Amino acid sequence: MGKAVNYTVKFKSFKNKTLFEKLDNGQQKFIKEISFKYRFTFQEFRQVVQASRDLNMWGEGNIKSWWLENSNLNKLSSSKEKKNILIQLQDYLDQLRKQEKVYSDNSFFKPKYRQQNLIVSDDSDKTIHSKCPVASEKTVCCNLHTIDAVENCVFGCSYCTIQTFYGKDILIQKNIKEKLNAIPINPNRFYHFGTGQSSDSLAFGNRNRILDAHCNFAAEHPNILMEFKTKSNNIKYFLETRTPENIVCSWSLNTPVIIINEEHFTAPLEERIASARAVADKGVKVAFHFHPLVWYEGWKEGYLEIANRLMDEFDTQEVLFISFGSITLIKPVVQKIRNLGNPTKTLQMELVKDPHGKLTYPDHIKTMMFKHMYKAFSTWQDKVFFYLCMEKASIWEKSSGYVYANNEEFEHDFGRRTMGKIAGKEV
Repeated sequence: MGKAVNYTVKFKSFKNKTLFEKLDNGQQKFIKEISFKYRFTFQEFRQVVQASRDLNMWGEGNIKSWWLENSNLNKLSSSKEKKNILIQLQDYLDQLRKQEKVYSDNSFFKPKYRQQNLIVSDDSDKTIHSKCPVASEKTVCCNLHTIDAVENCVFGCSYCTIQTFYGKDILIQKNIKEKLNAIPINPNRFYHFGTGQSSDSLAFGNRNRILDAHCNFAAEHPNILMEFKTKSNNIKYFLETRTPENIVCSWSLNTPVIIINEEHFTAPLEERIASARAVADKGVKVAFHFHPLVWYEGWKEGYLEIANRLMDEFDTQEVLFISFGSITLIKPVVQKIRNLGNPTKTLQMELVKDPHGKLTYPDHIKTMMFKHMYKAFSTWQDKVFFYLCMEKASIWEKSSGYVYANNEEFEHDFGRRTMGKIAGKEV
């Protein structure tokens, strides 16, 4: 009796330190049953709760079904039996992570909108200009400059880092023009400015005249390239407004399988490509990001089909650059995904640390995907600028056969190729 009372106290303390209360009642009841049977330590209890959460999110069954298939609850428990079943459980999860994800024909249900609050504006003195947060000598980097005039996003992509940076408010700066004018610009060097780091560049259109401000800034500084990166189809501004030549509208592209299951509330692939086509018809340069490339059953055929479509529907003079990147997660995002518990296979992957300590695919998987994409665009390689985003030199060499000596050389070549094409030069 005394042991049961003591473990009841332990169990109550355990469950409040994990995601136990977020599991459905059936899973809670079962995990409580086996916890008392095996006298789980806190670490063992957390392992089982996390396994239950992951299996449910991934659409890979549930902990009760797996446990009943792999153990005999009628047997007397022992420390050896407990150790063996927990090892089997970890091996099973590792097996699921190390194989290509398999999405069913029935897509995951969309979660509710993550952002419920109204858009608010702000008159703070917070700076909107910074360097790319992962720019360093540890990876081959283009030395991107970022402009964060909008904070937070409405799209709710399952893997997005933005979801851990801000609260529920979507903030748009009021005094954007003044803050842009305060950015020091050396007229004798090239700058690449990106506006899609803290939000989607086009999701809010010209709200608070943010697009006017960015385009005017670009017009005043012909030595910069202003990029608007999006997953939307909100291109009305560019169809109705005369914009400077040194801007580029870029689209993050993914296969329909990933868009439906993981990129909630974004425009479908068809609409993204159609939007890029419409903008290019207005004379605006376009670009494409295959970021993140996702390793799942059917990825090769899915991404190859997109590459072929782009080569069929666009002329190389219309496309400034194409980049490739993989899923990259920070630990708070992993925690956020599990806490939300929305259906997603984002965490069903083998997570290893990159040079910045972020979690990503192992090198061999990334190299395989990047090589496949380079090959897919083989006829465009000398006409469009291709690069990897946030990857180390060894992956560049294995994927494409070349790598820049340093970030400054990368930045210089990026500027020479893109700005040369804008000027109508062969580069």
